[in-house]
Amino acid sequence: MAPPRALEEFVTEANEILETLSRELFVLDQQRGKEPDPDRLNAVFRGAHSLKGLAAMFGVDRLSRLAHRAEDALDALRLGKVPLDDRMIDTLIETLDMLQAMLARVSAGTSAPDLEVGADHLQDRLAELAKGRSLPAGDLLEQVGIDPQIRAVFTEYEEHRLRENVKKGVGLWKVRAVFGLDDFDTKLAALNARLKPLGEVVSTLPSSRPGDEASIAFDLVFGSGQSKSAIEAALDGATLSTLTTREGPVEVTPPPGPALSLPPQPRSPVPRPAPRWDDVSGSGLTPLAEPTSTSGLRLSPESSLRSLTQTVRVDIGRLDALMNSIGELLLIRSNINRLAESARQVGSGVALPKLWGQELQREARALERKLDELQKGVLDVRMVPLGQVFDKLTRLMRRLVRESGKDVDFAVSGGDVELDKLIVEELSDPLMHLLRNALDHGIEPPEVRRLHHKPSRGTIRLKAREQGNQVQLEVGDDGGGMDESRIRQVAVERGVATEEQTREMDRRDLLNLVFLPGFSTREDVSELSGRGVGLDVVKTNLARLSGLIDIDSRRGDGTTFTLTLPLTLAIIRALMVSVSGRTYAVPLSAVMEIASVRHADLQTIERREVFEVRGQTLPFVRLARVFRLPEVERERSFVVLVGLAQQRIGLAVDELIGQEDIVTKPLSGRLRAIPGVSGATELGDRRAVLVLDIGALMEELSRPQAAAS
Repeated sequence: MAPPRALEEFVTEANEILETLSRELFVLDQQRGKEPDPDRLNAVFRGAHSLKGLAAMFGVDRLSRLAHRAEDALDALRLGKVPLDDRMIDTLIETLDMLQAMLARVSAGTSAPDLEVGADHLQDRLAELAKGRSLPAGDLLEQVGIDPQIRAVFTEYEEHRLRENVKKGVGLWKVRAVFGLDDFDTKLAALNARLKPLGEVVSTLPSSRPGDEASIAFDLVFGSGQSKSAIEAALDGATLSTLTTREGPVEVTPPPGPALSLPPQPRSPVPRPAPRWDDVSGSGLTPLAEPTSTSGLRLSPESSLRSLTQTVRVDIGRLDALMNSIGELLLIRSNINRLAESARQVGSGVALPKLWGQELQREARALERKLDELQKGVLDVRMVPLGQVFDKLTRLMRRLVRESGKDVDFAVSGGDVELDKLIVEELSDPLMHLLRNALDHGIEPPEVRRLHHKPSRGTIRLKAREQGNQVQLEVGDDGGGMDESRIRQVAVERGVATEEQTREMDRRDLLNLVFLPGFSTREDVSELSGRGVGLDVVKTNLARLSGLIDIDSRRGDGTTFTLTLPLTLAIIRALMVSVSGRTYAVPLSAVMEIASVRHADLQTIERREVFEVRGQTLPFVRLARVFRLPEVERERSFVVLVGLAQQRIGLAVDELIGQEDIVTKPLSGRLRAIPGVSGATELGDRRAVLVLDIGALMEELSRPQAAAS
């Protein structure tokens, strides 16, 4: 086995390959039953080949053998020996799950005897798939007049793609292009890019008629249904000639191949069409149930959704920008050192230059600008697209839908929205639980949906959008929605609230009861959920990320969970406030506005102090009371109006100090349990202050007992 450092590099690179394979496989899944995109098939094939070689090089033999079998099956698929059907896609996706589970064991440094049986079973299925069927007779290309000398240099794959183009009846062309030796690679790539929208570049070979000493010539074999003039318009100086002596489609009847004999796979007893997956873009929760693949592999959420490394792939342009900022900071440091030396010489009788103060101020402003640039650059480096999580969730949902017996479309959008890498990783499990609940609790069986005049095929949505310094994610379904009467009944039965209290609750407070620990309206336990855990843990984990979750549910129309999160938790802009002589930091991303309120204008509604802002009544929260600090009697208070998602509250403070960029540090020990505090930061005068968690404060203050205290 490789040394630890090398093994870490292997896990990082192998994980990136598997994430790419996951994205490509789901695009192939959408092409099921059709002719797959050859470029995408090649990309998946190359990924399996790279993983096989990488695992072999680092001595991870079992993983290498499974990747080799997958490569063989993919080779048969791209050569047209096997169809792209349910069995092929299912087997490839199960293989991907198995490879990720095996890689997780390698990363943890533990053996995986429980995976060996499943891996062996998958290898047998892949080997059987790779046998495929016999290809059509080889005289097809001779029928259309392909020069045998040209065919002699083709690979098996290139000859297969040429045969597929002949079957389509498209024109076959030879494009001759001559480039200079200094830039032939970029110009050849540009020519391929111009030709690709018009057809398929089957092969690119050095020409049999080379150019002069300062150039190199290529022959491109190109299949296209476009007219000759349309192709010539994209050539930019290259010449076009016909490759065949015949035109038009060739009727081909392939000889019957041997029937595939694959081990039977368990199927849901409910017949249904395959799920469609529409991708419009691209701390440990307690698992409700661990899904099982047909290979017998138990796939826990932690092993299947969380990344195995904390590595972030960074564009070199971003690193160059950081280096430029650091270089300019070094110049500013030199100037400040020079000015400091001038100040030290004052004591030696040397007079300061007349413009010394102005120069120092100028350098301070330059330092502030460059630090802002450096901060933004570091944050950009930490940002990753949500698509990294969405791709994994799509694979999980595909399996769960097939096992559930329900017909569901899974629509994903906003995968290009970026968040801090650490936040993205922590989102995997909360989103997984919400999607499971949508499938199990939300979407009704087809016969029930038809009974209520709804399409038999349900829809589950996962989308993200950026809103200022926050990101909103929505997990929604068009299922049955939440039964408010049932929620009231369970709340009373479990002593959460009295019957009178539930009647007085508004709709939002009633729905929020589902986030209480152990609260479940299900009377039975399913394989997906209904065990009374999940939503409370989702809310807890989001609170750790300074996030907020909200529900909107309509009986018969479905349920939508809205998650609101900050872009990053690393460096944030904060409003510094003073309460009873103590300083607190309020994240500026949550600050809506600042007002001054006379205490005489306050009102009390249901034992809560409220105030009015432009016709809207909002809770008035005294921070001194929240943190049990001595209150100072005054006629007016500054009110910091904060909000997340649709919630708004006013925080009463004594003084407004100003804005600062802060780095939040997590609290440890007993301090971690303080509600409404996300961490601490150190100010320029070396004072440590607490950073408020606005989301947690809102949740804490919305509870009935908080209002009464």
